[in-house]
Amino acid sequence: MSIPVVDPARYDQQLAAKRERIVQQFERFDPPELEVFPSPPSHYRQRCEFRLWHEGDDLFYAMFEVQPDDPKQKRVIRLDDYPVASRRINELMPRLREALLKSDVLRRRLFQVEFLTTLSGEALVTLVYHRPLDATWEEEARRLQRRLDIMIIGRSRKQRLVLERDHVWERLEVEGRTFHYQQVENSFTQPNAEICRAMLAWARDVTRGSQASDLVELYCGNGNFTVALAENFRRVLATEISRTSVASAQQNMVANGIDNVMVGRMSAEEFSAALKGEKSGRRVSEMALECYDFSTVLVDPPRAGLDEASCRQLSEYSRIVYISCNPETLERNLEALSRTHRMSRFALFDQFPWTHHCECGVLLEKISA
Repeated sequence: MSIPVVDPARYDQQLAAKRERIVQQFERFDPPELEVFPSPPSHYRQRCEFRLWHEGDDLFYAMFEVQPDDPKQKRVIRLDDYPVASRRINELMPRLREALLKSDVLRRRLFQVEFLTTLSGEALVTLVYHRPLDATWEEEARRLQRRLDIMIIGRSRKQRLVLERDHVWERLEVEGRTFHYQQVENSFTQPNAEICRAMLAWARDVTRGSQASDLVELYCGNGNFTVALAENFRRVLATEISRTSVASAQQNMVANGIDNVMVGRMSAEEFSAALKGEKSGRRVSEMALECYDFSTVLVDPPRAGLDEASCRQLSEYSRIVYISCNPETLERNLEALSRTHRMSRFALFDQFPWTHHCECGVLLEKISA
């Protein structure tokens, strides 16, 4: 990987280059005008992980940069701060390092540090070790927890010691509403909270006026979009394969007082088979699929995008909201979906400034016969 070079004075320039690239890449699909949502130019990542590099009596945060002339060689980059990370992470980095330098117990065979923070300043720090953790470690870690006003989890092989709790609570203001999200350590969450707010507002906007019909959501994660979109629909059926994410999504429905959502643990492929009547069982029965009138499907797939069978399944819905973290696989999927649907909204979310990565949102509406 390469370490992003943060230069706020150049932010508009880098965003304009991304915009131009996306416009050209999707031009053949005759999209509407691209809606562009900028990120804060710095301090935008609420979660980060660093290697802890030991050199004699010293230790420091590190990342690795691949050498262009030899991909097998990686250069250690020392990080005393990290402008990409949230201000809370940057405030904690030197204080945590100083505490570790003073404690043989906490620093011994410490391999990695992971930060998970929120806009309100909650911080969960995971310390990953190459040794078993004992009562002495726990005692020292609890003192550190109080001193830095953080929560700590200790990890090593076959060990996970949660000293207080294993999650933070993010609160996102969207269109005058406050949504509460449990974000669990070591589970996927949107890293750029401000861009997440923009994505939720955009998704709410493109699905407004759907209260007479239902939404099905694939790859729902911890219910990030589910929570924000529930009031736009009569009912929502959200599916996710990760057991941890399903549990977190269910917690988030309770935390936000949402009672028209069912979260089912099932892969997108299994759900597609259930809709066709090719899969049965307890989990399918609990969904009561016959009671839904799905007008809209929301899909937020992994970087690999959707397979051919999933695209065929999506093509049966009147509206498709496709959130993509990989324009290349979105482009490939649109080759199939554009046979039955047209692009009526198109958005670029700058989730990862200073990198080539782009997050896109597309609203596809069925072409009338």
